[in-house]
Amino acid sequence: MKTLGYYNGEIDELEQIKIPMLDRACYFGDGVYDVTYSRNYKIYALEEHVERFFRSAELLRITPPMSQSELADLLSSLVKRLDCGNLWVYFQLSRGTEPRNHAFPKDARTNLWIMLKPAEIKDTYRPMRCITLEDTRFYHCNIKTLNLLPNVLATQATVEAGVDECILHRGETVTECAHSNLSILKNGALLTHPADNLILAGTGRAHLIEACKLFGIPVREECYTLDDVRNADEILITSASALCVRVLELDGTPIGGKDADRVKALQDYLLNDFLTKTE
Repeated sequence: MKTLGYYNGEIDELEQIKIPMLDRACYFGDGVYDVTYSRNYKIYALEEHVERFFRSAELLRITPPMSQSELADLLSSLVKRLDCGNLWVYFQLSRGTEPRNHAFPKDARTNLWIMLKPAEIKDTYRPMRCITLEDTRFYHCNIKTLNLLPNVLATQATVEAGVDECILHRGETVTECAHSNLSILKNGALLTHPADNLILAGTGRAHLIEACKLFGIPVREECYTLDDVRNADEILITSASALCVRVLELDGTPIGGKDADRVKALQDYLLNDFLTKTE
């Protein structure tokens, strides 16, 4: 198989899997998801992603059909079914299949989706160009919910601007990006938005914080502004696909690029961590 789709135990090529119209993911986005990558048939940071998946489900009062360990085992077994070991690993849970009604269905069975397809992580050493947009998302950004229309619109704006990512802000306060976390380096310290309900605290962000602590780089989890970003020594984007990528342009103006050695050390460490754990 080149790709793999899974829906409540049914397995086939992605293009062959059919989803019921009454799945609540289809008309409410009523569910949660997570995503990571595999290399050499080994899924990177699997336990962290599964734990976040279950945490998001709990916040939406959705009960998964299996335990965390069972889901991790299922994902690991499915990855081995494909011809390619370097994969995009996506998993999703919806509240169930019921006629459309805003209230939670009483006895609906939750639906587990899994999608696998060949993919590679991004080149961590290729800098990004970004734009800024007002953050118009709702106030449950900490839940990895399926309701991603604001993120879709922000991502489309980056495509139309010919750049790589969009930095979101509420007023002057920077939150994160359309589909990644943002941190800045200033005077040798890392500054990143608190892990509250205004951002989705990603595993890449957590790995960057761990790396900074290993290198003796102070970490401050506090709010910062667009001016702080524009005046930062370095601006870093982290996600499951972009382990630690520099931003060197914002709204058409060069930024950052003042602490290259420190960034390179962090990038080397994080890339090596990925490569080592997926050997």
